[in-house]
Amino acid sequence: MSLAELLSLLPQLILALGGTAILMCGAWLPNRRLWLLTGMGVALTAALTAGLMEPPLAEVAGMYGTSLYARFCTIFWALIIALTLMISCRYAELHKFGGGEYASLLLFAGTGMSLLSAATSLVGLFLGLEAFTLVLYILIAFNRTDNRGAEAGLKYLVLGAVATGFLAFGIALIYTASGSFHLQEALAGLQVEGSLRPLGLAGWALLLVAVGFKISLVPFHLWTPDVYQGAPAPISAVLATAAKGAVVTAFLPLLAGLGSAGAEVKSIIWLLAIITMLVGTFAALPQTNLKRMLAYSSVAHMGYMMIALLVGGEIGGQALLFYLIVYSFATFGAFGVVTSWALENEEIQDYADIRGLGYLHPRRSSALAAFLFSLAGIPPLAGFFGKFGIFHAALRSDYAELAIIGIFTSLVSLYYYMRPIIVLFMQDRAAYQLREGCREEFVLLASCFAAILLLGVYPGPLLELIILVLP
Repeated sequence: MSLAELLSLLPQLILALGGTAILMCGAWLPNRRLWLLTGMGVALTAALTAGLMEPPLAEVAGMYGTSLYARFCTIFWALIIALTLMISCRYAELHKFGGGEYASLLLFAGTGMSLLSAATSLVGLFLGLEAFTLVLYILIAFNRTDNRGAEAGLKYLVLGAVATGFLAFGIALIYTASGSFHLQEALAGLQVEGSLRPLGLAGWALLLVAVGFKISLVPFHLWTPDVYQGAPAPISAVLATAAKGAVVTAFLPLLAGLGSAGAEVKSIIWLLAIITMLVGTFAALPQTNLKRMLAYSSVAHMGYMMIALLVGGEIGGQALLFYLIVYSFATFGAFGVVTSWALENEEIQDYADIRGLGYLHPRRSSALAAFLFSLAGIPPLAGFFGKFGIFHAALRSDYAELAIIGIFTSLVSLYYYMRPIIVLFMQDRAAYQLREGCREEFVLLASCFAAILLLGVYPGPLLELIILVLP
C-alpha cells in the first residue's frame, strides 16, 4: 500500500497496531489495569485522529471510504471501545481476565466495526463484519470459569457461522447479477427497468437474513437473550450497541443505493420491522432477569431503527443516527450498572437479587432508572426525542402504520422498564450489600447520564452534525 493509503486508514491502523502491541507486551508484563488504560488511550487516539486528520484519499483500494460518514462512525465506535475498557477495570480484576488479551481483542473489534462502516465494496463489507464477529466469539466466552459464558460463546459461534454463510451466498448472487463487487456499481447493475434482477433479489434476500442474525431481527433473534445473559456484562454492552450499530450504519447507504428499485426489499424490511417491534416488546414483558430484559429490549429497538431505514433520505438517516447514538448511551449505561454490581463469582441480574438496592446503592440505582426511562422514551431524556424523530419521519413518509405500532409498543414497554425500577426501591426484605463502585465506573455512568440528558434537552448540535456527515 502507498503512504497515502496508509494515512487514509490511519485511525483503523492505530486501533489494529495498538491492539497488536498491547497483546505482545502484555505477555511480558501482566498488568491488567495498565493495559486496559493503555487500550483506552489507543481508542481515544484513533477517535481524535479520525476527527482531526483529513485523509488524503477518498477511497482506499476500492474497498473502504474515508468520507465524513465513515470517520464519524469510526469516532463513535472507538469511543464505545474506550468506554468498555474503562468500565472493565474492576470487572477484569474480579474475574482475573488477562488485561493484555482483553484490551487487544476489544481494539481489534473496534477496527472491524470501523472498517464495516467505511466499506464501499461487498468484499470490504464481508471482511469488516467478520473481523469483529470473530473477536466477539472469543470475548463472549472470555470468562473461562463461567459455564454460561462458554454456552453463550458456542451459540453465537454456531449462529454467526450460519449468518456468514448467508452473507457469502448473498454477495455471490449480487456479484453474479451485477458483475461488480464495488457497492455503487453493484447496486446500479442489479437494476433493470426500475426493478431488481431476479438473482439480485435473491442475493438481497440472503443478505437480509445475514443482517437479521447480526442485529437480532425477528425471527433471527433467538440467540440474543442467552448470549447477553452468558457473556460478561461489558461485552453484552458492546454486543447491544457497537456491534449492532456498525451493521446498521453499513446497511444505511447500502439500502439507499437501491433507490426506487428496492420496493421488494423494503416490503420485506417493513414486515421485519413490525414483527421485530411486537415480538421484542412482548417477549420482554415476562422477563425477571435484567440482562435478558435488555436483550429483548434491544430487539425491539432494532425494529424502531428499521423504520428509519425504510424512510431513508435525509429525514430517515438523521433520525436513524440520532436514535442509534442515544440508544447506545442508554443501553451502555444500563449494562454499565450491571457491570458495577458484579461480585467475584457472579453478576447481579435477577430482579429478586436487586430488590431494595436503591437504598443501599442510590447513585447507581438512580442512574439505572434514568437509562431505563430513556429507553422507554420518557421526556426530557434523549430517548423521547429519538423516538419522536423516528415516528415523525415515518408519518411524513407514509409509513403511518409503522408509527402507530411503534407508539403502541413504546407504551407497552413502560411496564418492563418500570418493573426493575420499582423492584430496586422495594424494602420488604434486606438487600444485597454490594461492593462500592470505583472511580472509572462512576465516571462512565455520569458520562452516559449527562449524554442522554443533554441530548434530550439540547439535541440541535448533534442533529446538525448528522446532516453534515450523512452519505
